[in-house]
Amino acid sequence: MINIKEDSKLNTLNHSCAHLLAHAIKHLYPNAKFWVGPVIEEGFYYDVDLGEDVIKEEDLPNIEREMKKIAKSDKLIKRIELSKSEALEMFKDDPYKIDLISRMDEENTVISAYKQDDFIDLCRGPHMESTKAMKYFKLLKVSGAYFKGDSKNKMLQRIYGVCFFNEDDLSEYLKILEEAKERDHRKLGKELELFMSDDLVGRGLPMFLPNGYIVWQELENYIKEKERKLGYDHVMTPCLGNVELYKTSGHFEHYKENMFPVMEVEGESFVLRPMNCPHHMMIYASKLHSYKDLPIRIGEIAHDFRYEASGAIKGIERGRHFCQNDAHLFVTPEQIKSEFKNVVDLIFDVYKDFNITDYRCVLSLRDPMNKEKYHNDDEMWNKAENSLREVLNEIGLPYTEEIGEAAFYGPKLDVNVKPAIGGEYTLSTCQLDFCLPSKFDLKYVDSDGTKKTPVVLHRAILGSLDRFMAYIIEETKGAFPLWLAPTQINIIPVNNEYHLDYSKEIKDILDKNNIRTKLDDRAEKLSYKIRESQTKKIPLTLIIGDKEKESRIVSFRKFGSQDTESLDIEKFVQSVDDCIKNKKKNI
Repeated sequence: MINIKEDSKLNTLNHSCAHLLAHAIKHLYPNAKFWVGPVIEEGFYYDVDLGEDVIKEEDLPNIEREMKKIAKSDKLIKRIELSKSEALEMFKDDPYKIDLISRMDEENTVISAYKQDDFIDLCRGPHMESTKAMKYFKLLKVSGAYFKGDSKNKMLQRIYGVCFFNEDDLSEYLKILEEAKERDHRKLGKELELFMSDDLVGRGLPMFLPNGYIVWQELENYIKEKERKLGYDHVMTPCLGNVELYKTSGHFEHYKENMFPVMEVEGESFVLRPMNCPHHMMIYASKLHSYKDLPIRIGEIAHDFRYEASGAIKGIERGRHFCQNDAHLFVTPEQIKSEFKNVVDLIFDVYKDFNITDYRCVLSLRDPMNKEKYHNDDEMWNKAENSLREVLNEIGLPYTEEIGEAAFYGPKLDVNVKPAIGGEYTLSTCQLDFCLPSKFDLKYVDSDGTKKTPVVLHRAILGSLDRFMAYIIEETKGAFPLWLAPTQINIIPVNNEYHLDYSKEIKDILDKNNIRTKLDDRAEKLSYKIRESQTKKIPLTLIIGDKEKESRIVSFRKFGSQDTESLDIEKFVQSVDDCIKNKKKNI
């Protein structure tokens, strides 16, 4: 999907259309005040304070009509330059604009505003020459947004829209957005009964339902099996820790704003953990190690908690509770290259199984101009960044470099995926760390008898199981491959009186082979039950009638197909078993 923000012409058009939206709102709601109206990947939005008025989805067509009226009037869009004092005087009755202007630099700063007929707004621009340029637009939705993104401030109304230069481009884009809605994991999660949330439990705290938890467990078993074969040992550690643990690691200093508040209990201070490395550091430190023990690979499917802003919460893709597929590899300096390569190989082995092909690799580095954000040790950072860059070059992995995206304790490789909907995000990561091993005074006895500090690789292959599951839901539209599907086979007898016994016999055989099977023996029409099986996106639907019973075969339809195939029971079970073991999409 096109990134409107990065297309300079579409950026200007959508910025101008945001002002057209504000102009129309001002006509319809004279008391409206405006915060900001930026261009985003998907178009634009404007944050509006309407006082006692509320804009609902059903009000958007009326606003669009007013926008079209203004656009058709062909009003010139004029740039006006103001001094800070002039700007403060012009917008003296608008507290939101006064807030913006007051935070600008010295008195002689040139401030720009854009005027179109009877509407003027503070803006850096640029803009189109006239309102007639905004002919092909669509308002998309309304949501709430706190002023400055702070929940302590007033809730404003955020109206989203998009604008193009011609009707065909707009229509095509709206089709893409409609497709995105159908793929949205939150919508599919509800329809397929995978997970739910409730404000009484808490925002950003999803609960996995039986269907979703099956998928979650399959992902857990899948990655643990791969890790065990590579020499990982799995552990389980608590979901909280003493504040001193996070002060030692540096998380409390550098990550406190993303953590839940401190809990005081019997003279001790605890926090819900945002990540697991401090616990794993302590496991390593619990006994003395020899260089012969290394590498030590500690893995965990770990429950973590981060206080995400309410506006950033998005189903199971980004929540305040999630489970990381986390691991920490304790290595000697000589082992960095081979262990890092093994992690990269594991990432792409997993991507092959899930047919993930749209990704890019990023070397995330410290921003040397913002040292407060990072552990303050230039020598360590130079060593770590050069080491990681050297490893990536030696293994021949194409990558780009991005400043300011490193963890506070070290640089990292991020593998960013471009999902079916929405913007790019990091799915897998491997971080090189010379910092925390020193902070926790970790040691191993080297071959010469001296004690040395290990290097740690922090890595997450699936990232968090929650986000990975959201990604797979949207990629597959909820039609999971057979091995991952909550219900793998649905058996429907044509007539319960004549075909139920044989259907039960088939189910018993499938159950004994650990194939997740359901028997639909409800007194409903056959066509209804087949249609519902397709709606639930069950990979295989068995239809059992006279022919199947007499010949002791099974007839089945694959999800999305109207064709019926038949096999004897033994061959069918073998085909299903082979498909599951080899992670095929379907038989």
